[in-house]
Amino acid sequence: MTLTKANLINSICDMADLPKQISTPAVESLLEIIKRTLASGEDILLSGFGKFCVKDKKERRGRNPQTGDDMMMDARRIVIFRCSNIMRDKINGKE
Repeated sequence: MTLTKANLINSICDMADLPKQISTPAVESLLEIIKRTLASGEDILLSGFGKFCVKDKKERRGRNPQTGDDMMMDARRIVIFRCSNIMRDKINGKE
């Protein structure tokens, strides 16, 4: 099952015993801060969870899968996630 924003808000309501009117803006604000930070090119480090890194990809040659024609793909920025060792151990059951 995928964790959606609604599931996240409901989990915060249950775990922190907060009303939905408080947890919804808190989650929205957190996600907005993350988006703005990544858009500015900065990395986000969440201790015990992992690091979101912005990486620049160079222009490269690709191929259109429908036509098979060669084409140049534009340079772009991507976000990668590297989980912390603590998270990796938890995922692999090595707590």
